[in-house]
Amino acid sequence: MKQQSDFGIDYPIKRETAPKNFLKLFYPFHYSVGMAVEKHLSGPDLTRHQTVILWIIHSKGEGGHTIHRKTIERLIGEWYELGSPAISKVLRAMADKNLNLISIKESRTSAREKVIRLTKKGQATVNDMMERTEAFIRLIADELTDEEISKGMEFMSRVGAIVESGLDQQK
Repeated sequence: MKQQSDFGIDYPIKRETAPKNFLKLFYPFHYSVGMAVEKHLSGPDLTRHQTVILWIIHSKGEGGHTIHRKTIERLIGEWYELGSPAISKVLRAMADKNLNLISIKESRTSAREKVIRLTKKGQATVNDMMERTEAFIRLIADELTDEEISKGMEFMSRVGAIVESGLDQQK
């Protein structure tokens, strides 16, 4: 028997209908859920670009606090169409004494390359981002069963690993 969910998912869920069902969930998950999580990460003070840069440093940086500027440029370019001058402007504002979230130093190996490092205030801001957003996600998790959480995490982890392995570059 075929059921319909609020998002138009066709049941029973099968491999043959997975691509169509996945696309039906893309908008609500990517935009609605993604934007809600991003809003909590940003909090009241950070811009979207500042939030993404802090997240990149935290998740991709050495020890979660140090990263090359070129890496930020490459990774933020995957999310936003930002050119090098716009990225430099955001980074300078984040390093400004008023925000003081990051420091920008010359690389030891190349005078042209910059190394971005979280300041103490930047690390505290990232910690606040995480706590605030974990509290929001906890509210979501409270509406799910342990099995739904486990299966959902396994699915998202596998899909992320498959895409990050370069699958989108193969087609």
